[in-house]
Amino acid sequence: MLKKLTDCLAATTNFRRALAVALWIALLPGLAVAGNPDGLHLASDTWPPFTDAAEGRRVAIDLVLTALDRAGISATTTIIHWKDVEAGIRDAKFDGSAAMWRTDKREEYLIFSDPYLENRLVLVGRKGSDVAAVRMSDLSGKRVAAVGRYAYGDARTGAVGVYFVNGQNDQEDLNKLLAGDVDYMLVDELVARYLMTYQTEEAAAKLEIGTTPLARRTLHLAIRRDVPGADKIIAAFNQEIRGMFTDGTYGMILHVGSILVDIDGDGLDELVTLGDVVGQTPPGTVYDVFGKEPETPPEKQRVFIQGNIFEGWAAIPDRYKGPAGSTEPTFKYGTTVFTLQF
Repeated sequence: MLKKLTDCLAATTNFRRALAVALWIALLPGLAVAGNPDGLHLASDTWPPFTDAAEGRRVAIDLVLTALDRAGISATTTIIHWKDVEAGIRDAKFDGSAAMWRTDKREEYLIFSDPYLENRLVLVGRKGSDVAAVRMSDLSGKRVAAVGRYAYGDARTGAVGVYFVNGQNDQEDLNKLLAGDVDYMLVDELVARYLMTYQTEEAAAKLEIGTTPLARRTLHLAIRRDVPGADKIIAAFNQEIRGMFTDGTYGMILHVGSILVDIDGDGLDELVTLGDVVGQTPPGTVYDVFGKEPETPPEKQRVFIQGNIFEGWAAIPDRYKGPAGSTEPTFKYGTTVFTLQF
């Protein structure tokens, strides 16, 4: 009886969410009438694993296009140089970008979504290096490789005495690091996670990877303010991203499995696993979407399952706990995992 009631409530919640999205879509002005017969025309640069061409690793674009598709909004993304992305948006050649950092200047002509991902830069050095720095200024006198678009913001401008070496991509920076041309490199925490998960032996043998983010930026979908219905497009996107947090789609697209994110808006994170069956113990690794401190011990972490929030692993009913080895994530999105050549 309890299971039937739970299923009924879940179905009701799904229906209400679908109805709300349908109402948003009904209010959207026709993009074809506005001169966009193919839907939204977005643009990004080559910035794996976040943005890249269709055959590359581009989790930010995949997240955005999936959320828009769920909202009934078609969109395409063109990959060009970043300066051409910004110029193309200002000249109305493109409607916006799937992955953009928010600034006051950009807000003059763009509407930004809620953050859907956070870029967190961590320090990486050769094996045996000290990677305990907690701020950029701790690296004074060191040569630090960073992808060009990472070079902006207060974290860099305030790092007096640090010699930044701009690279085209993480692979170029890794090559410089291993060759001894630089002392350190900065990589996104998600890239570091991929290295430790999918290239465990190489990373452990050749690298030291820091755990403290030295810089943070939130990532957003941005649409030109003069695009008809831009505010409603952003609202529908925000709603669908929240749904992707809770139904496992977000973790699948990022290839990270379980995630930590604030589901109910109370300022406390919940652990969201893939599927409705969890293991007997908390997952070994969890991706913290927006990386808040302090961290809660895994066994005490609030857990979100089928619309319910349980206060700690011990509070999860046995009906949700499968046998050991039965909860390995199966990723349904993307065909490749981002890796680097050592």
